[in-house]
Amino acid sequence: MKVEIVETSLLARHVAARIAAQLREAVEARGIATLALSGGGGLEPMFTTLAALRLPWDRIHVFQADERVAPDGHADRNWTAASSQFLARLPRPLAGAYPMPVVEVLEGDEDAAQAAADRYLEVLQEVAGHPAVLDVVHLGLGDDGHTASLIPGDPVLEIDGHDVAVTGPYEGRRRMTLTYPALARARQIVWLVSGASKAEAVAQLVRNDGSAPAARVRRDTATLLVDPHAAVALR
Repeated sequence: MKVEIVETSLLARHVAARIAAQLREAVEARGIATLALSGGGGLEPMFTTLAALRLPWDRIHVFQADERVAPDGHADRNWTAASSQFLARLPRPLAGAYPMPVVEVLEGDEDAAQAAADRYLEVLQEVAGHPAVLDVVHLGLGDDGHTASLIPGDPVLEIDGHDVAVTGPYEGRRRMTLTYPALARARQIVWLVSGASKAEAVAQLVRNDGSAPAARVRRDTATLLVDPHAAVALR
């Protein structure tokens, strides 16, 4: 894993530039590009910066790495922030934008939850191939070492035959998430981590501590961009 420590004020710009470079490369190589976005707090600077860059947006497809199970437009939804802070600021429409169908999971029916995950997988495969290969996946990191919605202790961590799954409750919400196999096939993973509260989780990630779910994500295609506060334990 490549690790780059970037001043907090410049972090969003660096992450946006890294994602943009990979998207341009994908469009040049294959005619389209695919990007999966994670949620989390403090993403507006990166979203705003990325939306302002000159990219062939009409050839770029945007998916989600994970999503909380909540009604459409709810503040807890990752897609709500991505829509207002990123998608709404693009100068032209995307080739496609695909929110996870988490509303279908709200009733608590396990069959419905699995069917919703299967439907998202079908959409992913229609665009990114079978098996699906995403060009860029943006990931964050939780204080407890989770990434996407690969949550400590959840059975979703052991799924190896499916790219999309639904977790149990975590911080009051179930989640839909890409699984390790889907992340492992991504051509590039770009981590964005900031803040002192993430310092121990960053150290676990970098030293490949398997007790943290994030550390089980494929490393040779990954770049960790982290600010000095989150990187303090690395020194």
